[in-house]
Amino acid sequence: MPEDAAASGALIGPNAILQLLPHLEDRFGAEGVRDMLGLAGVAQIPDGQTMIPEEEAARLHRALRVRAPDAAPELATLSGTGTADYILAHRIPTLAQRVLKALPPALAARALTAAIRKHAWTFAGSGRFAPRGPWLFEIHDNPLIRGETSDTPLCAWHAAVFERLYRVLVAPDCRCVETCCRAQPGQDRCRFEITRG
Repeated sequence: MPEDAAASGALIGPNAILQLLPHLEDRFGAEGVRDMLGLAGVAQIPDGQTMIPEEEAARLHRALRVRAPDAAPELATLSGTGTADYILAHRIPTLAQRVLKALPPALAARALTAAIRKHAWTFAGSGRFAPRGPWLFEIHDNPLIRGETSDTPLCAWHAAVFERLYRVLVAPDCRCVETCCRAQPGQDRCRFEITRG
């Protein structure tokens, strides 16, 4: 991670860690969770009430990809889905959800994109979220994969958050795929495309 990003004290939502922990425990047990947290240098589990340093979340996600590369995409997806469920239960008012669900999908997607953009700092940290319309998003300098290299996209957590929100609030057949990732050679951003069907 570049020193300027780490030194900036950039924050991200605690669910980037909290929603991952139960799935780590299910897969690796309590001792495996302790080992993963130790490898990531996460000394204290977030209380869920405040934002957390983005580098802690990034280190835990990176530790998972290093320690369990085959399981990492699935566990990140489960964690992202859990994060979206938390947002639906605690952050988006029931009335707003009803309105979105009642709108035609194209209008609901536009409204949801505007809401996601307004709160992007909670999941993008020091990265820059850039919607390219209601069905396409980009994150520039995504802190959860900053400095990593991979042949395949790494941002299953973000894709799962977007997919779950769209499936619940826009249309149940929505699917989100990360079509390119900053970690891939030659790419300068992470791009997420929402499709239907």
